[in-house]
Amino acid sequence: MTKLLAAAVAGTLVIAPVAPAFAAAATPPPSSLDRLTAGPQTRLERLTAGDGMAGALSQVRTPGGATLTLRSGTAERGTGQPMIGPEGRFRIASMSKPIMAAVVLRLIDQGKIDLNAPVERYLPGVLRGKGDGAGIDGRKITVRMLLQQTSGLPEFVNAIAWKEPFPDYLQVALRLKPTTRGSFAYANTNYLVLGMIVTKVTGKDFRQASRDLILQPYGMRDTYWPAKGDLGIHGPHAHTYGVIPGRPRDRETDLTDRLPTYEFGSSGGLVSTPEDLNRFWREAPLGKMTATMVPVKQAGWPEGARYGYGVAWMESGCGQAYFGAGDMPGASVFSGQDQAGRTGTVYVTGVADTPEKRQHLIDAFIAGMCDR
Repeated sequence: MTKLLAAAVAGTLVIAPVAPAFAAAATPPPSSLDRLTAGPQTRLERLTAGDGMAGALSQVRTPGGATLTLRSGTAERGTGQPMIGPEGRFRIASMSKPIMAAVVLRLIDQGKIDLNAPVERYLPGVLRGKGDGAGIDGRKITVRMLLQQTSGLPEFVNAIAWKEPFPDYLQVALRLKPTTRGSFAYANTNYLVLGMIVTKVTGKDFRQASRDLILQPYGMRDTYWPAKGDLGIHGPHAHTYGVIPGRPRDRETDLTDRLPTYEFGSSGGLVSTPEDLNRFWREAPLGKMTATMVPVKQAGWPEGARYGYGVAWMESGCGQAYFGAGDMPGASVFSGQDQAGRTGTVYVTGVADTPEKRQHLIDAFIAGMCDR
């Protein structure tokens, strides 16, 4: 999911771009990025020394296989321990969406899902709005609309308290006023429903289906879905810092072993590494994922961005790039591939929860991708 947890970060859950779950402030024109005077290491250090993130990491891989990994900050506050390398696992939040979109496209290739079919075909009677959501109707919403965030389904993230017992997120969404169907409006609810469709057509939990169809075939060995009740991160990882969901007035704390990542589901529940995310971009069917794109006219996205099936597009300052991003308490990530085939991932062990911090994260990504 890229919106941060409702109360934890303005307008984003772990599910959307920072501004709606992945991106936050609009990206300034490429000419203002002054990438010639501020290289990738400088951009990365601005996130730690300037923005106060505990740690930051960037990894870029060329089509030929050469990699450049840059680090800044610490893996754990108060220890002086250097930031962990690209093998470090972290909660990728809404960067889970491109991966789930790839799962759906694989099932379309297998003839198990029809891109233009209504949700009603797979989940009969499930999408029926109530109260303020009376206009929601699964007979009028297609799989394509879910993938492209144009279904009109409302965002459930800001309508829940994020504490146990957790509610049925879809039922919460079905009682909220929908957005305009056919126009882009980022909502984690779209990918929540896609996860339900994947489970229905495969007969497997969407987590297992994604392992079988994408994670294992792509060689993403260090990417996993946390189990219910699992509050930590398995394997090598840096500590992550933020505000406990539902307690926005609290001070920043170590959230490494305190987040129920399972609850973020198909919209943002994956744990991965920079190496695995860059591997995903090399393997993903980007031609299909970007075959049809819609304009993004929503605050918090790079200027001129367009959105396909789980993947967005922008002008990077040195060419075009496809990307995904995500935020959740304790981590923000921006990851993608340019048209030349370079892949890059930048993440921080804090939250890019202001327009300025979000822009700095995007700048670090662009600087890494443009540093030839």
